[in-house]
Order: sequence, then C-alpha cells, then structure tokens
Amino acid sequence: MKAPRFNYVKATSIDHALALLGEHGDDARILAGGQTLLATLNMRLSEPTLLIDIGRLDTLRGIERRGERLHIGALCTHTQIESSALVAECAPLLAMAAPHIAHRAIRNSGTWGGSIAYGDPAAEWPCCLVAMDGVVHVQGPRGVRTIAATEFFAGLYTTALAPDEIVIGADVPVITGADWFAFDELARRRGDYAIAGLAVAARFDGTVAKRVNLGFLGLGTAPLRAPRTEALLAGRTLEPSVIDQAVASLAAELDPLPDLNHQGDTKRHLATVLARRLLAAAHASRAALAA
Repeated sequence: MKAPRFNYVKATSIDHALALLGEHGDDARILAGGQTLLATLNMRLSEPTLLIDIGRLDTLRGIERRGERLHIGALCTHTQIESSALVAECAPLLAMAAPHIAHRAIRNSGTWGGSIAYGDPAAEWPCCLVAMDGVVHVQGPRGVRTIAATEFFAGLYTTALAPDEIVIGADVPVITGADWFAFDELARRRGDYAIAGLAVAARFDGTVAKRVNLGFLGLGTAPLRAPRTEALLAGRTLEPSVIDQAVASLAAELDPLPDLNHQGDTKRHLATVLARRLLAAAHASRAALAA
C-alpha cells in the first residue's frame, strides 16, 4: 500500500515544531527517524495531513553525563547508542539491549525518542527505561515536563505525552560498582519482535540483592514490572532456592496477553525462563566478585 497524501514541513526549531503541532492538532505527526511512522502511513494505520520533520534539530541530539544521570537526546539513533563508549560505561543495560532492536538498517535510522514516544510494548527502549527507573523529558507550550518512565507508558501505543508535546530526551541513572544489569529476549528469528524479553537492573551489597528491578517486554499493553516478585527478591542472596521462589512468584504474577502466534501461557513460561537465566547470572557474577 501507499501512504495517504500529506503536507510536509521541516521544523527549524523546537518552538517551530510545537507551533505547528498547536496549529494542526491531531492532523499532525512528528517525524524523527521514521522507522515506525512511515510503516504505519503505508499501511494506512495513520493518516495525518501534516508531517513535521524534526530530524535537523541538533539540540535534540547528543549523549552526555549530567552528574549521576546519563542523558540521551531524542534524535540519537539506536546505532549511536549501541556504539557509544559513554553508554557502555554509564548505562551498560542499553548497550546490551541495542543489538536486539530489529536489523542494522533500522538501527541506523530509528531514534531513541521515536521509540519512546511510540510506546510499543514490544520495544526494547521502553522496557529498559522502566527497569532502570529512567525519566522521560517532554516539551510543549507550557514548558518542559519530566515524567517517570513507570508512569509514562500508559497502555498499547499510549503514553503520557500530550498531543501538543514532543519527547526531547530521557535520562537513566549512571551505574555504580554495586549495580548489575542484563538484558535478553526470545524471538523466532533475530530481528523479529520478541515473544518475551526481560531487562534486569539490580543493586547488591556483596552477594545480597538490595533491589532487583524486573522489566518485561512483549507481555502486555505496556512494558511491565513485577513488583511482588521484586519485593520477594529484595534483601536476599539469589541462590537457586530463592530463584525457584521468584520463578513461581512470576508465574502467578504475570498474566501475558496472547499474540497472533503465541498463547499467554507460552509467553509466561518464556518470561520465567528468562528470569531464571538472568537471576542465576547475577548471582554467579556477584559471587565471583566476592570470592
């Protein structure tokens, strides 16, 4: 299929983009990397009358450390995050997740802010932000707002972003020596949407897990946390018996939605497989450091 007819404007500044959004309302869409939007246009799932291209707004680029936070601008591509030495040093979970995003051609063009704004429950960046307790920065006519990632992703392709706002970037905490991160997902083929995925962001005191954040993708209408299982793990050593308890807790806590190819029970099982693998890896890593 071909996209419907639309007008196209290249924004010269954030204020220019916001003014166009305010003028055209629901008839306008923001274009960044276009890896999601252009596909929805071609399938007639979105029919705006105006595309506002923000691709040349250099103020929305850049990766920089700001105190104990790592800030990533909305227009940074997946590849730039994947190859960034600063990301690998300060937020290794993002470096681990990046290679799982689609294929190289898409990672070269798709953007951090576009993925966040779209709010796909099967996408890697929203899942990582939720697991890391990241924050999303948005700007509109009323100024800049900072929204916790756990509150930003509201439902299926639905976020806390107002119609007259744009995502300008997001921050995550900088890793400390007490932190441990991991990411993995299961897909039928490399580059396909994951059947289930898990991001772990944990903090340890020696071998004792002080905090274990579990962020799941592909299971519901938004990236999910597992608060009951996280509470069970807090303050404990992740030895095999504790991991068994966590897996049983997850099996009761998670209620995945089926998709076209997989039942909810299948997704639940795969989510617990990922949890067992990553929690065991976390324990082995911390035990090795303590030895």
